[in-house]
Amino acid sequence: MGRDRRQRRLVVDERTTYHWSHRQKRGRDGVRRDALTLYRDGDGDGVRVRFVFLPGGPDSGRLTSEGHHWFEGCVADGRGNLLNQREPGVVRALVDEADRRGLLPAPGGAPVELDGWDLFPAVAAARAADGRRLTADG
Repeated sequence: MGRDRRQRRLVVDERTTYHWSHRQKRGRDGVRRDALTLYRDGDGDGVRVRFVFLPGGPDSGRLTSEGHHWFEGCVADGRGNLLNQREPGVVRALVDEADRRGLLPAPGGAPVELDGWDLFPAVAAARAADGRRLTADG
């Protein structure tokens, strides 16, 4: 699979649009992580929110595509729930859940980095309720 570096667009409502992309990055600590980054359109200062998924240890229930034979961008909980961060519906569900919890930065606010695993159960449940559950089993 080639590298897809394009930014996608997510329209939330008539006033809010995000540009987003997924990357696998190695942090300063040397640990690879999946990072989903969104920039709010129209914010001159580049306000962003980043959802970060760090891999967990054995039996942690925090599986990322690092070291697994999965499609890049997938994260799973080891109980059959899987989210593909390259899927617009998953991105929208993460934004909606972060907004519901009051975690998104206000216009002109400081950048925010969120632990994606904190949102994972609610997003996986919402996707399953919509009939869009993706499982690690296929």
